[in-house]
Amino acid sequence: MRDHRSRRPPISTLTAAFAGRTVSRIGYGAAQLDRLHDRPREAAALLRRAIELGVDHVDTATFYGFGFANAVIREALRPDDDVLVVTKVGADPDPGGRLPLRTAQRPEQLRASVEDNLRGLGLDRLPVVNLRRLDTGPGLRPEGDQAVDLDDQLAVMTALRDEGKIGAIGLSSVTLDGLRRALPAGIVCVQNAYSLVSRDDEDMLRLCAAEGIAWVPFFPLGGAFPGLPKVTEEPAVHAVAGSLGVTPSQVGLAWLLHRAPNILLIPGTADTAHLEANMAVGGIAFDDAARAALDAVESRSNDVRIGPARA
Repeated sequence: MRDHRSRRPPISTLTAAFAGRTVSRIGYGAAQLDRLHDRPREAAALLRRAIELGVDHVDTATFYGFGFANAVIREALRPDDDVLVVTKVGADPDPGGRLPLRTAQRPEQLRASVEDNLRGLGLDRLPVVNLRRLDTGPGLRPEGDQAVDLDDQLAVMTALRDEGKIGAIGLSSVTLDGLRRALPAGIVCVQNAYSLVSRDDEDMLRLCAAEGIAWVPFFPLGGAFPGLPKVTEEPAVHAVAGSLGVTPSQVGLAWLLHRAPNILLIPGTADTAHLEANMAVGGIAFDDAARAALDAVESRSNDVRIGPARA
């Protein structure tokens, strides 16, 4: 298998539309910044390094480190960086709970979460806010008064947009039917679990491509919860990685970039070397044989439920 990496343009030229602007297809997910909770200067330096490498969109949430990620972003980003900050609502921090977060799906909770993110990030307006629906994929499921109709949630999200508190609306952990219902609200991105080994949402990915909606997969390498398949355990992934002289993780991320032009990556890390490796996947190209071998990997369900969380 020949190495065609030299034919791949640098990451700075790999761009896609997102929320009315053009961004690099590789951003940064801030969830793992909490691993540096006792070293905030190191966390800020890591984020600055991401910006130096070309990151111009960052994914965060108030429940990432109980506000730590937002605080680092507030400290590290500068106005002239022109970084698109994407946050999410639908779950809140729960330091004393079985899990570190709880569902927060009711309209008044969504509004409160937006206000929390505004304060934590030091912004007057959140550029993009993802509504975390919890309808599908691995993770929490709502119950009781947390099972809220999508239309009621979209009503408060669009009201917040009209008030100027948020710029654009995205969806997370949403079904295909839910996305179709939400399209009139002007959805700019969908953030669902999706990877080489978990491709349940192919129809939704195609719909997003047709509608000009960014597809931003979380768990892009699978395996975040017990029972989920892992991209890095696939023999075909290891074979391609060995032939190209890259890591299996890099192959899994690069496959996503090749899968569809509207896919954006937000890999997270607390390590500078790992960050640089993630950014380098924009330079990985596959020949026909490698692409066919990867596409032939069996997709397995990612619908692993963690159980209801306290409301």
